[in-house]
Amino acid sequence: MSARHPIIAVTGSSGAGTTTVKTTFEWIFRREKIDAAIVEGDAFHRYDRAAMREKMKEAEATGNRNFSHFGPESNLFGELEALFKSYALNGKGRSRTYIHDAEEGARYGGEPGTFTPWQDIGEGSDLLFYEGLHGAVQTPEHDVARHVDLLVGVAPSINLEWIQKLHRDRSRRGYSTEAVVDTILRRMPDYVNYICPQFSRTHINFQRVPTVDTSNPFIAKDIPTADESFLIVRFANPKGIDFPYLLSMVHDSFMSRPNTLVLPGGKLPIAMQIILTPLILRMMDTKKRAY
Repeated sequence: MSARHPIIAVTGSSGAGTTTVKTTFEWIFRREKIDAAIVEGDAFHRYDRAAMREKMKEAEATGNRNFSHFGPESNLFGELEALFKSYALNGKGRSRTYIHDAEEGARYGGEPGTFTPWQDIGEGSDLLFYEGLHGAVQTPEHDVARHVDLLVGVAPSINLEWIQKLHRDRSRRGYSTEAVVDTILRRMPDYVNYICPQFSRTHINFQRVPTVDTSNPFIAKDIPTADESFLIVRFANPKGIDFPYLLSMVHDSFMSRPNTLVLPGGKLPIAMQIILTPLILRMMDTKKRAY
């Protein structure tokens, strides 16, 4: 953690909706004229797309059917922690970009499924913003979470998460339902051991819970809409949170526990801005006073 060089991390599983949350943060940064060094978690996968396929084949040949993008064997936790530690100390670090598709390939000058070269980032920025799988990860060797000033978790109910992943991977990436289901099953041990525990370390969790039947996510014809869900917002430390103000600003919201707000699902963007903007501005004020 650093007053002079703060770090914000949004963490969540594949298909959880972290990209939507990232967009909301970018709106806030733009409106408040905050220069954020933005890092995507995919940059810290250990293997590119082709190498990962080979490693999965090798793992299966030895009887390991649970080798996945979620675990330490396929990620550079040490490099991610080094980035956070370096940025917290001097406002700089090293990162790269994973090229997902042809559009990004044209932008970065590389093939889809590969990484750009490592490069220095952060010089002159106001804060570091990370969005990905492991913003709050801890292992016996590495503790990424301890360097982060604001940790935000995005964790929809599990069936909704699977529905979102199924629809995204089939429509955008051309995968079959069987291939996506196989990925979900393969990742489950790492999901339990390395993804879920992070949500006990986050400062704020946003969880979307559907109000329609999602009991069999593998045959769902569409993703439940925002209006067909509630948004659960849990604060790890409710001290200093102006709950009466939040309740007055978001119509039909209520509190289910002393640290938990329940909001209509369609209010996610405005709710996030109302909740997060004061926290970010407080962070910037602390940064100014630290110099």
